[in-house]
Amino acid sequence: MIKRTFAKYLVVLAALALAPAMLSAPARAAGGGEKPLDMTWTFDGPTGTYDRAALQRGYKIYREVCAACHSMNLLYYRNLEALGYNEEQIKNIAREYTYMDGPNDEGDMFERPGLPSDRFKSPFENDKQAASANNGAVPPDLSLMAKARAGGPDYLYSLLVGYEEHAPHGHTLLSGQYWNKYMAGHVIAMAPPLAEGQIAYEDGTPQTLEQYAKDVSHFMMWAADPYMEERKQTGIAVILFLIVFAGVMYAYKKKIWKDVH
Repeated sequence: MIKRTFAKYLVVLAALALAPAMLSAPARAAGGGEKPLDMTWTFDGPTGTYDRAALQRGYKIYREVCAACHSMNLLYYRNLEALGYNEEQIKNIAREYTYMDGPNDEGDMFERPGLPSDRFKSPFENDKQAASANNGAVPPDLSLMAKARAGGPDYLYSLLVGYEEHAPHGHTLLSGQYWNKYMAGHVIAMAPPLAEGQIAYEDGTPQTLEQYAKDVSHFMMWAADPYMEERKQTGIAVILFLIVFAGVMYAYKKKIWKDVH
């Protein structure tokens, strides 16, 4: 009886230790469109980690393509250190953008280059400006998109590669609409953002639509869950501790109860 109770106790503790790693994996189904493609990611599983090279390529795609319409308001340039950029590289990236600051000693607002402590520069000053530039639709912020959409990075990847040149027979698209088989309802207002050879990769990685889609989806997963690796490492450490603790407690129990048995 004691052994069974102790075993159940360990199972509960192990489950609690694994919870952070399990919860970090997004749901794998998207409603309304076709089921997202089942992709393989380096961050899958309880020991999975982010691929820094893929993250840097994904950030490059965000900067050169996605950032023209989509913000990432929860990220700061200093967060790019987690992608493998050094301090000087981060400063140079931040300086590419201009921010309004102030007031100065004369009480005036002024423009200055970006700093590592600044949030990612938003492409629009406000939602009305964003809607005006996008046929009345405000492009969603991408900071948490990999967690906000059912299917997570699988869905994001599928959406980016799921555009079709023409709508199926019997379906009519209005001006500014596109057919995407993975989109809920299949109709999307965003034009295909990526194409073969669009972004230059300096590391020799293939410059294909599929690779672009996978890299930027990888980056958006990190943006939505930057501390995933730390949680998984903590979970593994707790499990190892529980294994050792279980051995010690079992030996202690045997010693205490040996005369009874």
